[in-house]
Amino acid sequence: MDTKRGRIGSALLAAWRGLVLSFAAIVGSVTLFVLALVSMTLIPLGIGLVTTPYILEAVRKHANQRRLLAITWSDVRIPVPYRPFPKDLRGGFIGQVERTTLMLKDPATWRDMRWMLVDMTAGYVVSVLSVALMVFPVEGFVLAAGLWRVFTDDRYWYAFIPVDSQGTGLLAAALGVVVLTVGVVLSERLLRAHFVLARSVLAPTQEQELALRIDRLTETRHEAVDTAASELRRIERDLHDGAQARLVAMGMNLGTIEALVEKDPAQAKKLLSMARESSAEALTELRDLVRGIHPPVLAERGLGDAVKALALRLPIPCEVDVELDGRAGAPVESAAYFAISEALTNAAKHSGADRIWVDLHHSEGALRFSVTDNGKGGATVGAGSGLSGIERRLGTFDGIMAVSSPAGGPTMVTMEIPCELS
Repeated sequence: MDTKRGRIGSALLAAWRGLVLSFAAIVGSVTLFVLALVSMTLIPLGIGLVTTPYILEAVRKHANQRRLLAITWSDVRIPVPYRPFPKDLRGGFIGQVERTTLMLKDPATWRDMRWMLVDMTAGYVVSVLSVALMVFPVEGFVLAAGLWRVFTDDRYWYAFIPVDSQGTGLLAAALGVVVLTVGVVLSERLLRAHFVLARSVLAPTQEQELALRIDRLTETRHEAVDTAASELRRIERDLHDGAQARLVAMGMNLGTIEALVEKDPAQAKKLLSMARESSAEALTELRDLVRGIHPPVLAERGLGDAVKALALRLPIPCEVDVELDGRAGAPVESAAYFAISEALTNAAKHSGADRIWVDLHHSEGALRFSVTDNGKGGATVGAGSGLSGIERRLGTFDGIMAVSSPAGGPTMVTMEIPCELS
């Protein structure tokens, strides 16, 4: 009985999500498709050079939102194949012209346009069907209760059944039961089919994906080298200004103690106490430095326990859900740990949330993790932000990140790194 209730609940949830998708297809895809077409036609007049980048950026956000729903609702991964803009892109009108040209030359832009056409037609039909299979039976049950007379004095057609008596009303209810059974079985599959259809249009071809991967690897290689150099400079600075300075001071104190141990034992004893405190502080700083490079709990107990330890140190209540059957490679675990740490830090500092959730699991050859908070929303991936740093860190391992943060919240940062567990 519990299993049956669980299936019905999952089917109802899938139907609700199908309703959300159908609304997004009609309102979002139709509106943005028309605006994009109009803006592109106005490019020769100069107006489109100003409006097109903003509209295409909205199209990309719309497509990325669907990618996020695909991975969170049906575990369907849709790659994000947009070409990055050059860092030296100029401002003003010339910059808008360059931005428009780059976006129109990007094959992903035209895949987005093609996807919106599919989304407002076939995608809409599939999502609405998942709703209809759960809603249509309700009408049959209403007719079986004798309420068909409210609609007409003669007869009321329910599908192919003419309802004009209690007997035909019961037939309508029987058909409703059959449709409901089909809906319970198919609603989740239809929801997944919607996202698979979107993936078939949005995802790049194998050749395009390979070219994008080469570009991405080249970019992330340079970023990884720069990050490593920056990290080494930070470690050198922390050692020089922290532990090294304390050890030098401690050595000077020990020299003074050596000179005073016979002349002034009381002063020597006081300096010994200071030297002991300095050694303890230096040891603490060295431990903190090592923890920042690779936390001991991560090496000893794995990613799940390391993330739980992170959550315990937060000033905000944080729930952590971990489903891992093994361990990923040490570099992948380290990247995931610091990505989650940065996302948690952002949520604690900037979101205004009073609760945070972390989900960490492995499926379909990828480590997937998300950080969700119930704060004010409005988080964006921009230059210099913590989210940009997370994206660069994941990119080194061919990972991806998607951010959903509407105004008013909630904020959900979903991340993924392809890997296998030991």
